Amino acid sequence: MSEAARPRALVTNDDGVASEGLWYLAAAAAEAGLDPVIAAPAGEASGSGSALSGVWDGSRVEIERTELPGVAASIAAYAVQATPAFIAFVATRGAFGFRPQFVLSGINNGPNLGLGVMHSGTVGAALTAAAHGVRAAAFSLDTRNHDGRREWPTAAAVARQVIAVLLDEPDPGVLNVNVPNVPAERFGGIRGASLAAPGVVEVAMAGLAEDYLQISVPGPSREPEPGSDSAVLTAGYASVTPLRGVGEASPAGLPWPLASASLR
Repeated sequence: MSEAARPRALVTNDDGVASEGLWYLAAAAAEAGLDPVIAAPAGEASGSGSALSGVWDGSRVEIERTELPGVAASIAAYAVQATPAFIAFVATRGAFGFRPQFVLSGINNGPNLGLGVMHSGTVGAALTAAAHGVRAAAFSLDTRNHDGRREWPTAAAVARQVIAVLLDEPDPGVLNVNVPNVPAERFGGIRGASLAAPGVVEVAMAGLAEDYLQISVPGPSREPEPGSDSAVLTAGYASVTPLRGVGEASPAGLPWPLASASLR
């Protein structure tokens, strides 16, 4: 495929432009036949979901061209003072010189599982892109309890396979991908999965007089449901879950009649 014919892709994340996982995803995109540009938050933006927030100077959002090391050294990169969803949104408006055909988000340092995906900045960027007609995928590496080891090459290999499928998928949806933090020789493969049950974060009030909320993050209280993204990941496989963003539901059962062509 000639350079001019390579589909354009935006690569972003919520861990910030200095995250090694971002670099590996951009390199995987290039190896899979895309022409990627990196545009990611200048700093940490985890938990930002689909927030369209930026650091404004009048009508401007600060952006800085950045040189990245390692596997992403040859890929154009920008550090943006904004959330990943904001970056994905403005990218669909041509902010980085083109409207991307794909938005790839990650590789997140930690999993994004179950209904908790609604709070993830990594997934939020992909959902925002899809809402504006751009095919997207979010990638996360399960780095919990692994003594600092990061098997980015395993996640990058999974990303290349998922991107190959995304290239042939005409529907502008989102694929949420979670990869076990294991070396290639221990990797089990890729499996489709459903979203696990919620309950990742528990919030409790410490007391009104104390002026703060006590936040606790408990461990799993039960075995994950069979076939869920959490169960698939625990078994040593990468999970792939198709997601659909905000859309209109059926009004059946509501007490209000449908609006007519001319309201009176």
